[in-house]
Amino acid sequence: MVTKLLHTRYRVNDLDKTVSFYKDVLGLEEVKRHKSPRGSELVFLRTPNSDELIEICSFPASGPVTLGPDVTHLAFEVEDLETFAKHAAEKGYPFSDGPTESSSGTFAFIDAPEGYEIELIQYRK
Repeated sequence: MVTKLLHTRYRVNDLDKTVSFYKDVLGLEEVKRHKSPRGSELVFLRTPNSDELIEICSFPASGPVTLGPDVTHLAFEVEDLETFAKHAAEKGYPFSDGPTESSSGTFAFIDAPEGYEIELIQYRK
């Protein structure tokens, strides 16, 4: 039986642009960067208040990344969705969907550079 979720990997074509997005737009912290034994370039990022890491992987030898719609997304909690929306739009990442009200709060989506969807959730107080 497993004991803990350690990380989630997203393979990308443009490592630098994607890592910049996660750091500069979402505010994640880069905690480790290295080359794997098979030649993948790996960057691990940490979200505040979370133990799980996000692994961004570039491995050109396996071919280009092609992402279909609605395959996967990451969801992050934000304190103020409106403030986040302004910040993300200034960085070139406006909401692609929402904001939408729900029974638990408000949520919206932005698209990361490679097309992965990012959900932002502001929970009702």
